[in-house]
Amino acid sequence: TRSDIGPARDANDPVDDRHAPPGKRTVGDQMKKNQAADDDDEDLNDTNYDEFNGYAGSLFSSGPYEKDDEEADAIYAALDKRMDERRKERRKKKKKKKSKKKLAEVTEEEWLSIPEVGDARNKRQRNPRYEKLTPVPDSFFAKHLQTGENHTSVDPRQTQFGGLNTPYPGGLNTPYPGGMTPGLMTPGTGELDMRKIGQARNTLMDMRLSQVSDSVSGQTVVDPKGYLTDLNSMIPTHGGDINDIKKARLLLKSVRETNPHHPPAWIASARLEEVTGKLQVARNLIMKGTEMCPKSEDVWLEAARLQPGDTAKAVVAQAVRHLPQSVRIYIRAAELETDIRAKKRVLRKALEHVPNSVRLWKAAVELEEPEDARIMLSRAVECCPTSVELWLALARLETYENARKVLNKARENIPTDRHIWITAAKLEEANGNTQMVEKIVDRAITSLRANGVEINREQWIQDAEECDRAGSVATCQAVMRAVIGIGIEEEDRKHTWMEDADSCVAHNALECARAIYAYALQVFPSKKSVWLRAAYFEKNHGTRESLEALLQRAVAHCPKAEVLWLMGAKSKWLAGDVPAARSILALAFQANPNSEEIWLAAVKLESENDEYERARRLLAKIGQLTRARAILEKSRLKNPKNPGLWLESVRLEYRAGLKNIANTLMAKALQECPNSGHPPAATHSGCPPVFRNRLFWSERKITKAREWFHRTVKIDSDLGDAWAFFYKFELQHGTEEQQEEVRKRCESAEPRHGELWCAVSKDIANWQKKIGEVLRLVAGRIKNTF
Repeated sequence: TRSDIGPARDANDPVDDRHAPPGKRTVGDQMKKNQAADDDDEDLNDTNYDEFNGYAGSLFSSGPYEKDDEEADAIYAALDKRMDERRKERRKKKKKKKSKKKLAEVTEEEWLSIPEVGDARNKRQRNPRYEKLTPVPDSFFAKHLQTGENHTSVDPRQTQFGGLNTPYPGGLNTPYPGGMTPGLMTPGTGELDMRKIGQARNTLMDMRLSQVSDSVSGQTVVDPKGYLTDLNSMIPTHGGDINDIKKARLLLKSVRETNPHHPPAWIASARLEEVTGKLQVARNLIMKGTEMCPKSEDVWLEAARLQPGDTAKAVVAQAVRHLPQSVRIYIRAAELETDIRAKKRVLRKALEHVPNSVRLWKAAVELEEPEDARIMLSRAVECCPTSVELWLALARLETYENARKVLNKARENIPTDRHIWITAAKLEEANGNTQMVEKIVDRAITSLRANGVEINREQWIQDAEECDRAGSVATCQAVMRAVIGIGIEEEDRKHTWMEDADSCVAHNALECARAIYAYALQVFPSKKSVWLRAAYFEKNHGTRESLEALLQRAVAHCPKAEVLWLMGAKSKWLAGDVPAARSILALAFQANPNSEEIWLAAVKLESENDEYERARRLLAKIGQLTRARAILEKSRLKNPKNPGLWLESVRLEYRAGLKNIANTLMAKALQECPNSGHPPAATHSGCPPVFRNRLFWSERKITKAREWFHRTVKIDSDLGDAWAFFYKFELQHGTEEQQEEVRKRCESAEPRHGELWCAVSKDIANWQKKIGEVLRLVAGRIKNTF
């Protein structure tokens, strides 16, 4: 019922006065008017039509806007905001990716054309003078310099009207704009002073040279520790970009103000001003840094570097008062002194404050004479007992007995250093006690191991090489023998030791290499390769006596090594001791009775010493026909169809008197090499008639023989034997013209090969003879068997 649901209309609803009198209609009439106006304003264009909302833009746009509508809109707005925040990060990434993609398309010219950040206002608005103060171009000055004019100013009309006026009204101005360049005007006249242009250019050049300079007062600006890398990287390395200098200056100023007790900030600031040419500003900054950081060595050293001579000394003196234990400041103070006595005085004063500084002691000792240095080192080792350098320096200045005592004390104070032991061994060797060297080195290895020191093989080898270069041969060899086998596997010993020997030779440590070979030969006495390498080492780097002594021991251990016997015999022969060489070869024959190399070496020895009869007797003893035949057969198998091998095989059988075998080999030779002239050429000495009858020459077929000779020399013009047989043929059956033609053709061909040809041309007696003369001699040696 109505009482249950309440009134039909809300109190805020407009009153329905449609049935009210005309004068009383207020709200209803207004609603009707508004609806009519909305109907009139409605856009019925197709572009404004929506399938869901229609033309109105919203299904509920004409309805009343109540509180629940407002709440709904607020809720939707909150949802939209929350969803927008969730998509915000994704939009940022998408936008950033899109911007990067666009930046990648920017060309290099576009990057370079981007202006610097600064005031974008129009310069003419800030300073109207820019309209008039236009710089004079260089062409203006170049023109006047070329013409040789002596004018030192510009016509005032040029600065007044922006160019020189022509004498005619309305004339064209000159192409040169006004020349009122600031700073180049003469006083009181407003004219351009040409002399000041040169001065300005000189000033600019001096500033640039100061900027690129890296030294002050001849001292290089170098930071050895490199801990200022980060701050120094902010300083521009050249004076071209003023903005970078300003930024670096502001940044360093901020660092100094934030942390005024930070030494690198003051040092970097001073170096910035130094690089930009403001040396005095740099000095002022660094001195301010010494006030803020009085306990910093680096700041004081930088201040001393930037200050000139006497001022730098005063700075160092002030630094010493603040840091009386600073070794670096004392060293710098000594470097600033030019007088030796002043340097000594500074260093001795420093040693009073820092007596345990090895660096100060070394610097002070270097300035003293030997006797004073010895006294100072005696005190130095007391103050610095763990310094090996000071102990060794003192031992070098002492006598032999005192040096032994010094080294013994050094071993007591420093039981883990190997250099003291090596120095002791060198001391004994220098005084002739070589028998003590081996004991000292062995005792050193034992003592160092007892004190927990690892014996590093490579380090000891380097020490031995240094001893070798210093002339301490016994010490270097003792060290090598002591450490060469440490840390090496048994199967790798030979290979490793040979590499070590080669390395020592490369480092010019020959005695070390000799010691390695000696030790290797003791371990491998029957290794031919080790003996051979040791022998070649002595041959290249040793003496004849050392080589012969080594080879004598080598053949005793390796009697079957032919090359070792031959090297020994050759060494004796080169020394002129031929009987000793014969005796060595005789012993070699006994150890190697069938060695062809030893037989040939003996024959060569006799022939070189004009003992031809001895050589013939030795050769008469090769008599091993079977072995020679086997060698030739083996060579023919490896080199088939070789006419030279077949010819030698045939001759071997003829020399042995086996003509039947020789004829059989000749037949095989003709089958294997039918186109070669070597086997038929053997017919000049003892070949059977059956093969001589095949030659046109022997059958008196002169025309065919001449044709074949022409073909032969045409095919192989370098074969001297062919020319010799041809010439011999013409001597028997040709005319003088034909003989002369063969000789001239032979001289033009200049043959160099051939068995008979080489035997004559390479004879020492014929070494100056011409080709024509050699041709006659070779032809004369051919037997007339045709």
